[in-house]
Amino acid sequence: MRLEQLAVDDSPHSRDGLVLHGYDGSSEVTAFISRLVMDDWIDPTQGEQKRRSLFRQEYNMLGKLNLSVIERIVSLKYQRGAAFNRQHPFVDVLLSDITDSGELLDLGDLAPRLEAATTYGRDY
Repeated sequence: MRLEQLAVDDSPHSRDGLVLHGYDGSSEVTAFISRLVMDDWIDPTQGEQKRRSLFRQEYNMLGKLNLSVIERIVSLKYQRGAAFNRQHPFVDVLLSDITDSGELLDLGDLAPRLEAATTYGRDY
């Protein structure tokens, strides 16, 4: 089981989060990271004082910028198989999967706007 060609889905889908598609041989595999998990990954200290959540273009941009990081997390969960992922071959990435991986998110151009939103308590 080797996951290859993982890519961000830019189509107008109805899911509230980052959708990715890859392949295990000729079988398509879909991975998903919810918008709320992405928000917590960006700033796990935000607690009850949550700032405005990300928009689709923002989490898609973060997904593309961090594709290699996300691919490692998704691949690890996918390779565990159905015994550890009851929705297999669909991979639902949870905050615990990200936390356990120790991977950090590169915020790229979004970092200054997130900093301003946290510092001044405003939407960015």
